[in-house]
Amino acid sequence: MQDKTVAKLISAEEKRQREGLELIPSENYVSQEVLQAMGSVFTNKYSEGYPGKRYYGGQVNTDALEQLAINRAKALFHSDHANVQSNSGAPANEAVYHSWLEPGDTIMGMELSHGGHLTHGRPGTISAKLFNFVRYGIKDIETGEIDYDQMLEVARQTKPKIILAGFSSYPRELNYAKFAEIGAEVGAVLMADMAHIAGLIAGGVLKNPFDFGFHVMTTTTHKTLRGPRGAMILSQGTVSNPLKAVDKTIANLPTLIDRTVFPGLQGGPHMHIIAAKAVALYEAAQPEFKIYCQQVLANAQALSSELMSNGIKLITNGTDNHMMLADIYSSFGFDGSVAEQTLDRIGLTLNKNVIPDDPLPPYRPSGIRLGTPAITTRGLKVEHMPQIARWIKEALDSHNDETKLDKLAHEVKNFASAFPLP
Repeated sequence: MQDKTVAKLISAEEKRQREGLELIPSENYVSQEVLQAMGSVFTNKYSEGYPGKRYYGGQVNTDALEQLAINRAKALFHSDHANVQSNSGAPANEAVYHSWLEPGDTIMGMELSHGGHLTHGRPGTISAKLFNFVRYGIKDIETGEIDYDQMLEVARQTKPKIILAGFSSYPRELNYAKFAEIGAEVGAVLMADMAHIAGLIAGGVLKNPFDFGFHVMTTTTHKTLRGPRGAMILSQGTVSNPLKAVDKTIANLPTLIDRTVFPGLQGGPHMHIIAAKAVALYEAAQPEFKIYCQQVLANAQALSSELMSNGIKLITNGTDNHMMLADIYSSFGFDGSVAEQTLDRIGLTLNKNVIPDDPLPPYRPSGIRLGTPAITTRGLKVEHMPQIARWIKEALDSHNDETKLDKLAHEVKNFASAFPLP
């Protein structure tokens, strides 16, 4: 590369990833094949429109590529429609909202401090300015059980047009059947934001909302799916679940979504990213991917047990998926920002995070969020989780001791060298 400045930064980032352990649950490592697809000549091509209906010439290969990605997504997630053009998770969610709603309509989503995502109605976002968001949340912080009775009561009062199941920091599995019952009673479209766990659904280790009568699912294509930065919208024009009870025009939802993505929210799709999505979907359909997903869950459960054994308080006392949420303020007396910086110092990367009904402000929250997708891709197993928990405990106990932190950083670097990047 002639641009030595950029080349130096790429090399430095590769070194950082190689010498540390990635514990942010929304991050992962892609295969060489996915990287190659992202760097392919498809980046040169404009392809506004959809396969067979483009506004530019020269689309014989782009049409075949996008249709391939669509077919693979539909097969993997058992949907009858897939839009693979969305550039990221946030605009994918926006596309669904704008497909079905008018400004001022109501969406029911998870309380943000209880695990909901920014696009689920955080004040200041575009969606929060346009739509009315109402909330459901956790009834029991110790178990993570959602208050479905309260959820039903609020739904009856507010009549949301979309009920949104999904999260960014919730360690348990949602009861999709309960969502379907509530949606049926109030006539709401059932939407699942599965960005965090789409890979685990594809791998068959977590439940698929479509099996419970959901109408639409959005997901990013990185995270547990191990693809490029991007998103997809999967939908059903018909559902077999007798609880659906929604407007008959639900059959038009896939078409409405396509029209909202293009030309509603974006122009030409990023065909090199769609190529990488197609590769990732192929990889996720292989038997090895299911084994990977099983290991992600086993590692997460082992790590959560080890953290609690080391006296670190976990929200919901464990996990059903790939992530954990730790209450650092209760466990150590300082905030999650200090914990994030301390652990980054020794080569363990994770993120500060709010906890349910957090008494501290968002930029100095009480918690941290961590998970096992990336370290599992590197090859770590259950037997390695006690060591990671010990490093976390020792580093946080010694967050002001530079000599101790230097020693731990050296240990992490030596350990990580045994587990190459893909």
